[in-house]
Amino acid sequence: MTSADPTTLRLPASLHALAAMAGLLERLERTPRQASADQYRAVVQQVQQLLAAAEPGAALDALLQAAPATAELYENLQYTHAGLCRSPLEAALNAELAASAALAALRTPKAG
Repeated sequence: MTSADPTTLRLPASLHALAAMAGLLERLERTPRQASADQYRAVVQQVQQLLAAAEPGAALDALLQAAPATAELYENLQYTHAGLCRSPLEAALNAELAASAALAALRTPKAG
């Protein structure tokens, strides 16, 4: 987790369950062999449901900032509507430019 633990943030009661599950997901991400695939999937599905019900706003943003795995899941769930909504634009642009350059280099025949 980053600087703030999602279970110690000041959050409205409506986000308490999400914060608890986000904390669990973060622990599973740090120690991936502690849970079976089915257990991990169950946690992810619960987090997805809680994210779908969460009201957007500053409190949710603070929680997502403190819980990177949950933030990544949120971004993946929102991708069809908002793209990489939580990724810094400059980093996304640089990644796109690097990918384009790599593809162009692969298409260019080498002399020799």
